[in-house]
Amino acid sequence: MTNDMTKGNPARLIIGFMIPTCLGNIFQQFYNLADSMIAGRFIGVNALAAIGSTTSLIFLVIGWLNGLTSGFAIMIAQSFGARRYDTLRHYLAQSIYLCVAFVIVMTVGLELLNYPILRMMNAPEEIIGDIGGYMAVIYAGLVVTAAYNALAAVLRALGDGKSPLYFLIISALINVVLDIVFIVNFHMGVVGCGYATVIAQAISALLCLVYIMKKFEILKLHKEDLAPSLRSMGRLLSIGIPMGLQFSITAIGTIIVQGAINAFGAVYIAGFSAAGKIQNMICTVFVSFGATIASYVGQNRGAGRMDRVHEGVKITQIMILVWSAVIMAIIHFFGGFLVRIFVSGTETEVIDAAVVYFKMAAWCYPFLGSIFLYRNALQGLGYGLVPMLGGVFELVARYAVVAAIAGVAGYAGVCLSDPAAWILALVPIVPYYFYKMR
Repeated sequence: MTNDMTKGNPARLIIGFMIPTCLGNIFQQFYNLADSMIAGRFIGVNALAAIGSTTSLIFLVIGWLNGLTSGFAIMIAQSFGARRYDTLRHYLAQSIYLCVAFVIVMTVGLELLNYPILRMMNAPEEIIGDIGGYMAVIYAGLVVTAAYNALAAVLRALGDGKSPLYFLIISALINVVLDIVFIVNFHMGVVGCGYATVIAQAISALLCLVYIMKKFEILKLHKEDLAPSLRSMGRLLSIGIPMGLQFSITAIGTIIVQGAINAFGAVYIAGFSAAGKIQNMICTVFVSFGATIASYVGQNRGAGRMDRVHEGVKITQIMILVWSAVIMAIIHFFGGFLVRIFVSGTETEVIDAAVVYFKMAAWCYPFLGSIFLYRNALQGLGYGLVPMLGGVFELVARYAVVAAIAGVAGYAGVCLSDPAAWILALVPIVPYYFYKMR
């Protein structure tokens, strides 16, 4: 069902939308995690290493599609808020054309460049075959990945954050079952994990499509909606491409940092990785607030309710600061204990390495949360270029810290790249938001 966010208490609306979105983001991370756990348990260390090494590459590719489709959905949210349902359907049709075009180009290009990319990333020869086979299946399944992301973004644009969550939970459970069946029963190896992921995502996309067709009369396309419009496509691309690039630029920055961490050896790699996984889970709330505020701002911008936009952003900022204080306390008192989820308590060097990262980064969580707030608020207003510029500032900060400090301050210096990136990303975003609101 639709959720009109132009009426009612903003805090209640935002929290009610954020919670299912947060759960959905957690389950979205579950795909690669489940593949890694099951492959490592039933196939071996090389299989675990093969799938684990794809994380940054998958983030780069899937992040681009996620940002692109979320950007397309901004215009749908604004049209819904303005009650212009004919315009909404028109933008939906143009989004479909663009998604199909991007998927075709990406699938063909990435399949051809699969192994050259892996060699450029210095993939070990003993596992490059497994990595290449796994990624080839993932690339072939980009059509269903794009379909789910696009359909889920449309549902969120209409204020429905719960349905995508339900479909994602079903899909994640199916992924686990198929992982076990393909690996244990059919002995398909790492490639079996890829097939399990693609099939599970196809099911979630199909569920979204059937649900939309049955429940949302306003989304049923008519003949007049299908006429291609280069002007409308240009408008969609002006928002979607910066949002997609924003994810991609962030992924490139993490690859640079990971390369610097790798130079310090396995202990620091393990500690940094464990700290990153914990941080990603507890900071999922920030990501979810961002997705929520994009839909909230989009609808209210379409309805001309700029007073509600201002109020919603202010309330969300307060909630982000409160959550930042909570997780900073958790990390301070229990950070070392949480690392033991991934390693034995006897691995004191790994735990210490993770704690060093937390000390360098945790104090900056309010800045990290604010990035998602103001970046997505601007995107909800229809401005995509400056939020992307914030991503460029992130990339520059990470590279500068790694290049200038890592050699002097060592591992701790590399860990400073994240807080530096978060602070610098806000430099173009926050002033531009208040300028536009004024």
